[in-house]
Amino acid sequence: MSGKVITNGIIITPFRNLGIGYVVIEDGKIAEIATGEFSTDEQVEIIDAEGNYISPGFIDLHTHGAGGHDFMDGSVEAYLGAAEMHARHGSTYILPTTLTSTNESLYETFDLFRKARELNTKGAIMEGMHLEGPYFAFNQKGAQDPRYLRNPEPEEYMEILEKGGDIIKRWSMAHELPGALDLATELKKRGIMLSMAHTDATFEETMVAYEYGFRHITHFYSCISGITRRNAYRYAGVVEAGYYNDGITLEVIADGIHVPAPLMKLLYKIKGSEKLMLCTDSMREAGMPEGESILGGLKDGQKVLVEDGVAKLTDRSAFAGSVATSDICVRTYYRKAEVPLTEAVRMMTETPARELGIEDRKGSLAVGKDADIVIFDENINIKKTIINGNVVYEN
Repeated sequence: MSGKVITNGIIITPFRNLGIGYVVIEDGKIAEIATGEFSTDEQVEIIDAEGNYISPGFIDLHTHGAGGHDFMDGSVEAYLGAAEMHARHGSTYILPTTLTSTNESLYETFDLFRKARELNTKGAIMEGMHLEGPYFAFNQKGAQDPRYLRNPEPEEYMEILEKGGDIIKRWSMAHELPGALDLATELKKRGIMLSMAHTDATFEETMVAYEYGFRHITHFYSCISGITRRNAYRYAGVVEAGYYNDGITLEVIADGIHVPAPLMKLLYKIKGSEKLMLCTDSMREAGMPEGESILGGLKDGQKVLVEDGVAKLTDRSAFAGSVATSDICVRTYYRKAEVPLTEAVRMMTETPARELGIEDRKGSLAVGKDADIVIFDENINIKKTIINGNVVYEN
């Protein structure tokens, strides 16, 4: 035998808790998983989990930055710094996420992403990007810059798709906008994950969008329509459609602030871990001290205030992204929503992997899958982060 062995840890697959066991890693892949003590006469590198949990690496499909960096900063260093901070908090795979911006800024960040992806050795894996906008409903803009909100036009989005190429893995938009369903048809052909976001759509419009391939709702409860009243009559919205449609997966900013504990419990009760996915939606101050900051790129981003564990617009009228990290998300759902640890872990591993279509190699501990593994204690404090079999962070 050659390679590495993680020993003396409680294995979460995440479908079940196997108890104390070990994981054998060879050539960056999981070669064996077994319970009990590890024993061999061959020379191998031992990674002692010291009785802590051994889990699949966390997967965050919605993050704008961390460690003082935003993916719209216009530098390779921003990508690398944010990815490294996320790895320190247990993320082994992330989708860097854009904000509404000029197309020039968008194309610049595509080029920077390509460079950073090749140089990334210490941070969470970055295979592609998540475009959040610019096709959003003005009334649900939240912290998105209203200067850049617009309807999708083929001339524009086809150019974005050409410039982005294989980088674009997910696109969030308001599905009720004129032209949105045509764009959805194009994205579905390309295998890009379709997500409803910053939307004023009705229940009926959401059900139609589902038929066009929308299977996901971005940061549920944030910037989406619920029950409204028109001429005395009540109309259901995106929130109700998300609960009603069993085929739709809901994304939750699990910092305990964007979605408080009672709603987290309700979400889990109705949708279960199979149809709930945790995300950070983190801005640059994730993993950093509180204070004044900037949402978006340093050049033209918006001033925001980080206080009470969340980022807010300076007038405190709305949240402006979270400062959560993946370990916080798992801990919050486990402790505050009182779900089993295996379920909290699944929502940050297997569910996002399946939603993105990478479950054949990511998101669970199974023989043949990539050795993206995190070791954490009973309070979800990260002890080691392992990516492709290599320890990139240890505490």
